[in-house]
Amino acid sequence: MESVSIRDVATTAGVSVGTVSNVLNHPAKVSPATVDRVHAAIDQLGFVRNDAARQLRAGASRAVGLIILDGSNPFFSDLARGAETAAEQAGRVVLLGNSDQQGQREAHYLDLFEQNRVLGILISPVGDVTERLARLRRRGTPAVLVDRQAGLTPFSSVSVDDVRGGHLAVEHLVEIGRRRLAFVGGPLGLQQVADRLDGARAAARSADAEVTLEVVEVPGLTVEHGRAAAAELMARPRTERPDGIFAANDLVAMGVLQSLVMLGDLRVPGDVALIGYDDIDFARAAVVPLSSIRQPSTLIGRTAMDILQDEIDDPTREPRRVVFAPELVVRASTVPGSPPTS
Repeated sequence: MESVSIRDVATTAGVSVGTVSNVLNHPAKVSPATVDRVHAAIDQLGFVRNDAARQLRAGASRAVGLIILDGSNPFFSDLARGAETAAEQAGRVVLLGNSDQQGQREAHYLDLFEQNRVLGILISPVGDVTERLARLRRRGTPAVLVDRQAGLTPFSSVSVDDVRGGHLAVEHLVEIGRRRLAFVGGPLGLQQVADRLDGARAAARSADAEVTLEVVEVPGLTVEHGRAAAAELMARPRTERPDGIFAANDLVAMGVLQSLVMLGDLRVPGDVALIGYDDIDFARAAVVPLSSIRQPSTLIGRTAMDILQDEIDDPTREPRRVVFAPELVVRASTVPGSPPTS
């Protein structure tokens, strides 16, 4: 079926194409009777205006691009929701891309957003995208990093202090008496994972008691990878198993918990205490509610979009770096009887 054009609407309504355009964009310039006649033709024909084409012809767009690291992780869903709320308030729309932790997919979305002339880009990068973002900015498209500190790069960023978060997680495990610890996460090339591990190592080193921290790197931050890592750890003799596990995010922690529960002869937290990261909704709803390190995911997205909007309005603004403090949330996976806090 052929699409209905603005010319078809004009013919049906018995007016010029310019009059239809005015009804759509400047209705105050047209008499009420003509407005009604044009809208009746639109309804009759099922005409849908092509905003994308109109914006491209005008050299403008209402869209902002958002590239998230992992679409399967509810943390990024909440982050995107915060960004969309702020964008809607500013009269913008968000185009969403999921890199799935793959540099090639990330580059594809950057190309796509540039071709669609988005006003700006929010990105949780897989690797170092400094050069690519700098080139986009020189062409008038600002970018803000989300869930990643900008470091020495010349960009604004909104993130959480992941080093502090890793420290809180291991500090908690040590405080409840755990000494043989394992960090399960990866790939370690992801800055967020590396920062959480750095914090975990610092907490283990500063403990008064003798604490060991084994690093179990997994290919991705998924339930499946957490389940496989835990199965491998628990196949060891009891004296060689960790008594405390820090998972780099809640999805990995849920996979670890599944393996522990399926083994049947291990108690959580009696035999193995477990803590995750992100504090997604599923953490508190798990069969053993998960302790976790909370990130303000929705606030991160909303704040990043507000900063990006400021840079769209004023390209000369200095970069801003917002770092939120993580929060320890204690539940039954580390302390028996702890309530499933909200």
